[in-house]
Amino acid sequence: MQTQVDLNSDMGEGFGPWKMGDDAALLDVVTSTNIACGLHAGDPDVMAQVMGQAVAKGVGIGAHPGFADLQGFGRRRIEMSHHSLGNLVRYQFGAAQAMARAAGGQVRHLKLHGALSNMTCEDAGMARACYAAALSVDPEIILMVLAGSAQEIAARDLGARIACEIFADRAYEDDGQLVDRRKPGAVIHDAGLAARRILAMLEAGAIISESGQRLPTRIDTICLHGDTADAVVMARDLRAALAEAGVTLAAFEGGR
Repeated sequence: MQTQVDLNSDMGEGFGPWKMGDDAALLDVVTSTNIACGLHAGDPDVMAQVMGQAVAKGVGIGAHPGFADLQGFGRRRIEMSHHSLGNLVRYQFGAAQAMARAAGGQVRHLKLHGALSNMTCEDAGMARACYAAALSVDPEIILMVLAGSAQEIAARDLGARIACEIFADRAYEDDGQLVDRRKPGAVIHDAGLAARRILAMLEAGAIISESGQRLPTRIDTICLHGDTADAVVMARDLRAALAEAGVTLAAFEGGR
């Protein structure tokens, strides 16, 4: 059984008076946070608030760039040139860096959001364009990549520091891709089931698909989405289950 792992969650996804998730409560549970950069979700005030809370609680800060798609929450696919994709990432990464520094912290990792993430999990060239752009801003940034995907291939090819991620609340296809959210069972809402799945994956050192297929992988971090109604309960239950199994939660180092 793997004895140490990071637990991360997507946060800062409110906008103006519209709230999403309980970021403050989640920050008491997780060890890393991925904060929306204002294009698919979030705004400057929300970014400042969540980053300040993360700094106060010693939680690792990550930039979470996505497509400029507030209405679709960044989950609609948008075709862009690699040049424009690079600038899209730089723009959001720079905003996150500024807000983190103003809060007394720093951005230590970057994780792509939603459809941008899904597309780069399938297309290594697209992933490379996004990651090369991030590295042009900070060559030491840790790239959080979906384990076993084209994201990992691109990040390794660039020689970047990486953190390989698996999901506690999402189901997997046999090829290691996440099950499409439109399919039944794609999103897991049962905290007990999520905990059992993660413990099984840590024991196996592999992603385990819905059919039982095992795909060996390095596991550095576990993600729980912060926008679901039961996110806080799931995070607490998962942390408790990991502790009971002898697994310590700690921020990842980001090895090459």
